[in-house]
Amino acid sequence: MRRMGIEAIYRKRRTSVPAKGHTIYPYLLSGVVVERPNQVWAADITYLPMARGFVYLVAILDLYSRKTLAWRTSTTMTSDFCIEAVQEALTRFGRPEIFNTDQGSPFTAEAFTDVLKAHGVAISMDGKGRWVDNVFIERLWRSVKYEEVYLHAYESPKEVNAALTRYFAFYNTRRPHQALDQRTPDALYFADSTVKWAA
Repeated sequence: MRRMGIEAIYRKRRTSVPAKGHTIYPYLLSGVVVERPNQVWAADITYLPMARGFVYLVAILDLYSRKTLAWRTSTTMTSDFCIEAVQEALTRFGRPEIFNTDQGSPFTAEAFTDVLKAHGVAISMDGKGRWVDNVFIERLWRSVKYEEVYLHAYESPKEVNAALTRYFAFYNTRRPHQALDQRTPDALYFADSTVKWAA
């Protein structure tokens, strides 16, 4: 089917569609070595299936430690839930030097970028087709889906949120990461004396 160009016709969840008139910021991570917490944060959106329908999930990730700093779900693809997540991360963990996203409309909306500008954060956006730039958050999506979401058929967004609350607590505090020398994200993030404990 792939060779013949045959594929099923169905509505696909497109989470990285740019909006006309939105400002696209330059990519700032070229050649950057991430070597401390709060140096670079990244955000991305994915969708999670339920028994009927799906919800969108946004997460804010510290690239150095892989710690999930904040997350939100929504049944619509707007900037609101992304803004809530980034505001929580900024309130609880201070601010990053660079914040990297794709060029999806929730991240290019002025309401979202204005929050980052107000905190003096440099805004970085992946170039078209540069999926590798967000590889760490893509790995997070794989973990969330295969270790939690795909094992259940949630009936409502409320059930999804309850499950994700448990999962992200596990992911940050108890799940060792091979790439982190078997440490947890929290252990690496809070090992740096310049960061504060979450409220």
